Amino acid sequence: MIQSATNKWGAGSVFLFILLPLIAGLLLSLLIPQPIIGVIYLNDAIQSDTAQQMIQEIIYARQDPQVKAVVLVLNSPGGTVTDTESIYMELSRLRQTKPVVSVVEGMAASGAYYIAVGTDYIFAKPSSEVGNVGVIGELPPQPSVLGELYSTGPYKLWSSPRDQFVREMDTLKQGFIKAVELGRGKALKIPEETILRGQIYTGVEALQYGLIDELGTQSQAFDKAASMAKISHYQLVDLSLKTGSSSSGQPAFFMQAPDGTTTAYPKDPGLYLLYVPQTESKP
Repeated sequence: MIQSATNKWGAGSVFLFILLPLIAGLLLSLLIPQPIIGVIYLNDAIQSDTAQQMIQEIIYARQDPQVKAVVLVLNSPGGTVTDTESIYMELSRLRQTKPVVSVVEGMAASGAYYIAVGTDYIFAKPSSEVGNVGVIGELPPQPSVLGELYSTGPYKLWSSPRDQFVREMDTLKQGFIKAVELGRGKALKIPEETILRGQIYTGVEALQYGLIDELGTQSQAFDKAASMAKISHYQLVDLSLKTGSSSSGQPAFFMQAPDGTTTAYPKDPGLYLLYVPQTESKP
């Protein structure tokens, strides 16, 4: 009888010896914050408001130690030159400490592709539209006399001579191609002169030419970012919810046709890293 009680107590001790560390480990895991993969969405043209929203989220990701990697989800035709460059430069700072992966949904054209090449790895769908490397802009008008309006110089009203405007476009084009070559490195399989034709490619073609790294989904992009950051059991966080940023209510970017429909042309004059579909005719 005494021996039986001893055996029973011994079995209970073994059970407690196994169970207590498991409970302690579970409690400890609840106290340790789960690593975060931050998600940043670009679903519109790149202009002041969308750029500021993205930049706030990029800065948050860079400063928050819980954010171990970032995934950009892109569906945009591009936008203004300055706003695109601002996002690209902030991504460069972020990549110094954390991996950044991009995934193209419908489109990453022109300025949106400029942003994509500023990340460590690019996914796209087979039918995604990718590329359109180049710059567009409307030439400034020729200087002329405007009634009683007077200026201290011939280009005070017209900004610059037309030939200078064209040279500026060429400088921006060269900066774009250098960003592509820097971002894609040895993966790039087509020459500079071909890229600068401004062609847009399907995801399948973009993979063949080395403009992207892989055909894949958002979930694959998340897993890739986690692998690059050497983390597991991560949580996904939409960083716009952390920053409270929103591009809703931003001024209209695209020009409207006389019938009220929105065109693919920018409303304001200037220089743009923007894809305009060939079917569009300017009103």
